Amino acid sequence: MSTLTIRLPDDTAARLKALAQSRGISVNKLFEELSTQAITAWDVENRFRAMASQGDRDAALAVLDRLDRDDEG
Repeated sequence: MSTLTIRLPDDTAARLKALAQSRGISVNKLFEELSTQAITAWDVENRFRAMASQGDRDAALAVLDRLDRDDEG
């Protein structure tokens, strides 16, 4: 496991602490969850771009359909 130091404005740090507390998790766990979401979105975008560059329109649209269903769920 790695240690990462980040600098945030005080008000942002306070709001993140409040968010973590409202979810009943630590700030570390909150950042882990938010990082996982960001990486997942990035992976999906890269996969979509790769499929689009290959001209597989149906496969690319299928990814978008799955994203829509995930957003609704």
